[in-house]
Amino acid sequence: MTRVSAETGVAVGVMEDLQVGESRAYAVQDRQIAVFRLTDGSLRATDAVCPHRGGPLADGQFDIAKIVCPLHQYAFAFADGGCASEGIGSVGVYRVEDRDGEIVIWL
Repeated sequence: MTRVSAETGVAVGVMEDLQVGESRAYAVQDRQIAVFRLTDGSLRATDAVCPHRGGPLADGQFDIAKIVCPLHQYAFAFADGGCASEGIGSVGVYRVEDRDGEIVIWL
């Protein structure tokens, strides 16, 4: 169950369930959001579904700068959600942080 507040964001899970190098999709209000825990321990969040063919981005490979869709290898930047491949579109990116051991997302 998620808790929603405009000031505090949406708590979707606990940090101990998302290890460094892992990602997971969460249902947040009416959206699916993928959260990634990077090798430096920081968090990034994007839409969980690739705009190309609906690939599950939480299952893709990622590094400090981008997520790669596991279906067709389109890469989306964590900075702005953009894809370098023309005509693919972009994904939403969201503010996410560790707040006292909870993963908190702002839509």
